[in-house]
Amino acid sequence: MFGIKEIDVHGLRSLLSEKKELALVDVRGDNEVAYGVIEGAQHLPLHLLPIKAGELDKNIHTIFYCRSGARSAQACAFMAAKGHDNVYNLQGGIMAWMQSGLALAKVA
Repeated sequence: MFGIKEIDVHGLRSLLSEKKELALVDVRGDNEVAYGVIEGAQHLPLHLLPIKAGELDKNIHTIFYCRSGARSAQACAFMAAKGHDNVYNLQGGIMAWMQSGLALAKVA
């Protein structure tokens, strides 16, 4: 999508392994999250983002993901419109994560 910053699976893995301060936000629905999440992610369904956007720190990188990258791109566009400059969309979403052979964590 035009104007939306993206990060690929390998870039995200690097950031996570370097223990960089970031927010990893899963915008999928509850039924989708039940199958697993990327370790360290917080669940914030897309439909709740307008209500909870103020809880996200503008000063750290925030990576949004969903199943394929479409809903998380919407989340990025919304947050960018709210003045967040450090928002990124995970290219290909959790599907790309799994296709790369990376594990999912169980939801607590």
